[in-house]
Amino acid sequence: MDAREAALLSLHACQRQGGWSDGALKKQISAAGLDARDAALCTNLCFGVLQNRLLLDFYLSRFSNLPLERMESKVQCILRLGAYQMLFLTKIPHSAAVDSSVELAKRHSRSGRTPGMVNAILRSLERSLDRLPSIPCGDPVQYLSTLYSHPAWLTEELLRTLGSGEAAQALQANNSQPPMTAQVNTLKTDAGTLAARLEEEGVEAEPHPWLENCLILSRTGNLERLSAFREGLFYIQDPASRLAVLAAGLRPGMRVLDACAAPGGKSFAAALDMEGEGEIVSCDLHPHKRKLIANGARRLGLSLISPMTADGREFRPEWEKAFHCVLLDAPCSGLGVIRKKPDIRDKNPEELKQLPRVQLALLENVSRYVRPGGVLLYSTCTVLDRENRQTAETFLSRGREFVPEPFSLPGPAGRAEDGMVTLWPHRHGTDGFFIAKLRRREESL
Repeated sequence: MDAREAALLSLHACQRQGGWSDGALKKQISAAGLDARDAALCTNLCFGVLQNRLLLDFYLSRFSNLPLERMESKVQCILRLGAYQMLFLTKIPHSAAVDSSVELAKRHSRSGRTPGMVNAILRSLERSLDRLPSIPCGDPVQYLSTLYSHPAWLTEELLRTLGSGEAAQALQANNSQPPMTAQVNTLKTDAGTLAARLEEEGVEAEPHPWLENCLILSRTGNLERLSAFREGLFYIQDPASRLAVLAAGLRPGMRVLDACAAPGGKSFAAALDMEGEGEIVSCDLHPHKRKLIANGARRLGLSLISPMTADGREFRPEWEKAFHCVLLDAPCSGLGVIRKKPDIRDKNPEELKQLPRVQLALLENVSRYVRPGGVLLYSTCTVLDRENRQTAETFLSRGREFVPEPFSLPGPAGRAEDGMVTLWPHRHGTDGFFIAKLRRREESL
């Protein structure tokens, strides 16, 4: 199995079997035994097709007599792979893209006529690459939805929130390649020493332009092969998640609850801000994720973290008013991390409408664990206002114990005068993320 076949099987799993791209990719890359170079190509092909599926289908439909929806699922994926290589990958010869697609069709289609059809469609596309059909621009939602391959409902939401010019920037950013960012374990090393150590192991490491103790990594390969990783000198975390913990203003000796902690990044960041002194209770609903947090804390040498299995919606009387800070990174639509998980854009929008109710229930329960004068830090990795500011404001409107508190962040995020900020990939270069800092009054009014 080569990189293209592994990408095909990953895409098919996503389309027909309900798989998610990251899990499907890992499974196929492992099954195929791909080396680092072919694994990178497989990932590029799979993510590239998922990021541009609507645009690829628009062009392919112009050169096919048979509607794409009437084709076998694998044949659809094969055509998209071929078209993606011709339209987006300049280093792959068009002939190689067509020939490899025809070979895949021979191995994975049920009809003997399919390879010829695949060849004809892709050859027609190849002949028209310098005069591709224009996308109709009369309806801005449909135009941007097709151009950037986002569902119409999400495109419409971004247009309403950002306006046409900035919405296009946001959609384009969602299809970009995010940098890999490493947070330095400052209890063990510093950024300069870690960068030098990583470069000795063949990894390119550059300081983040505005976030202290953060490195941008490239040419990492498998992280687990790096001795610096195994020794717990860093962990991978987007700057947006790191900023959420910075906003909390944690200090050594505090008692902190991370209510929805997996995979543990915010607990790790909190431990560093607390300089390894205090207590962090890191909870997740699923037992296997508790083990994930425990393994990460052990690798980093963060003994103040106590992982446990707990449901954030169920009240625990022993925790009432027991924590200086409660971190709630609530379950959400995840639409702020489309760069990393491109198939998230295909979630059912009707199902997502139920999330604010879940988020509000979590907020109301875990807020009871904050001691007077303490902080409730609410965050999500989405950009939808109904899951973010609207949820936070609804929570605040139901009682008078909590008030929003202004905070300052480094870099372009700046100061949140009203205690809330939304981070955007196209504005801040981070994941799409929401942060609200809510302070519990010293005395109830």
